[in-house]
Amino acid sequence: MRRTLRFVEGATIEQGPARADARQNRARILEVAAEALARDADTSLNAVAKLAGVGAGTLYRHFPHREALVLAVYRSEVQRLVDRVPELLAGSPAVAALRTWFAQLAGYIRIKRGLWDALTAAGHDAATAESYGPVIGAIGALLAAGEADGSIRPGLDPDDVLMLMSSVWRVPDGEQADRLLDLVIGSLRADAGQRDQRDERDHPAC
Repeated sequence: MRRTLRFVEGATIEQGPARADARQNRARILEVAAEALARDADTSLNAVAKLAGVGAGTLYRHFPHREALVLAVYRSEVQRLVDRVPELLAGSPAVAALRTWFAQLAGYIRIKRGLWDALTAAGHDAATAESYGPVIGAIGALLAAGEADGSIRPGLDPDDVLMLMSSVWRVPDGEQADRLLDLVIGSLRADAGQRDQRDERDHPAC
């Protein structure tokens, strides 16, 4: 039997099998929409519902309009990337985890350009504002881990690192992108800072 909890504000939360089914439907819609919109930014909501195996009414109950669906997909995909940070740090040295994470971020941005194209100007602003904090937080956690284990130079600003990394996803995936990523990661290593200091001593400015 379905139970409903009522709060003073009048909001309701359904519990039980119906609620679980709703969560599963929502997750399935987001998964399918991410792939469909990345392929074709003009994919209709009805097409997404069909691909997800749900009725149009079910989709519209979760996402009343196109912008709501696209923003939810964008949030979900960004959060998935952010949530990978602890896993990467647990399995690799911090500098290697940082490289892997940025490679995944670059790949995500390249693949999801169709998703970005499906947003209005207001949607772009909302997506940027919402994703900036989590992404900067993830970069900060990776940098802090690298500073702690001595692999990444101290005092780096996560915002500066994100700006530096933007060069990688501005080029197509391939050898050039890999070289750019290696250059960026190399500049963040702790021994890069030591090399800079040696260069200054060996070649003082005139």
